[in-house]
Amino acid sequence: MREIIFDTETTGLSPAGGDRIVEIGCIEMINRCETGREFHAYFHPERSMPAEAEAVHGLSEKFLSDKPRFHEKAEALLGFIGDSPLIAHNAGFDMGFLNHELERCGRDPICLSRMICTLMMARSRHPGAKHSLDALCTRFGVDRSQRIKHGALLDAQLLAHVYVELTGGRQIGLGLVAEAVAAETATGASSIATRPVRPARPFPPSDAEISRHRAFIDRLKQPLWAQFLSAA
Repeated sequence: MREIIFDTETTGLSPAGGDRIVEIGCIEMINRCETGREFHAYFHPERSMPAEAEAVHGLSEKFLSDKPRFHEKAEALLGFIGDSPLIAHNAGFDMGFLNHELERCGRDPICLSRMICTLMMARSRHPGAKHSLDALCTRFGVDRSQRIKHGALLDAQLLAHVYVELTGGRQIGLGLVAEAVAAETATGASSIATRPVRPARPFPPSDAEISRHRAFIDRLKQPLWAQFLSAA
């Protein structure tokens, strides 16, 4: 199953109020595994950058001044997304901005039935806990040491790991065992300690035990064991 993990950075919180997407990062996953394929782009927002937004993601007006407008990359973005489900943290926010941008350039909005929200998943699985991306990375042991500021591609990569954990994990230990067995088969080596083969040790019943067993069976009505005793 193909899925797209994505994240956006914006100039603010309200697309209806004039805020725009300035960065989008998408990660392709197939059967919950990253394929290495990704889509990443910065966009000229065609407006000023509020200081509070720049403090979050570090994208200045100067940095974005030579970047393409959203409509110039819309075709490539839609081609990468295809018809796959779209996973985001607080997905309603990101999907709202994405659809607003698509509508601005005359494109059809993406159906919200394709949206999967990891924030809602985390709230359902861990009620009462913290559900920010940072908190979930800490909970699941995902390395976020490079996350100094928010970044769409980096956050999508972190979310991909979190999403795998929220959906049951990859059972990495089993994969390592399979890899080890395959390596040993290829090389002829084995990490399993070998032991000398010893013959089985017989423990036949003594005459006294057989006698007590016959006496026990004689007290039963139509005992099944009787046929084996008579055969013996």
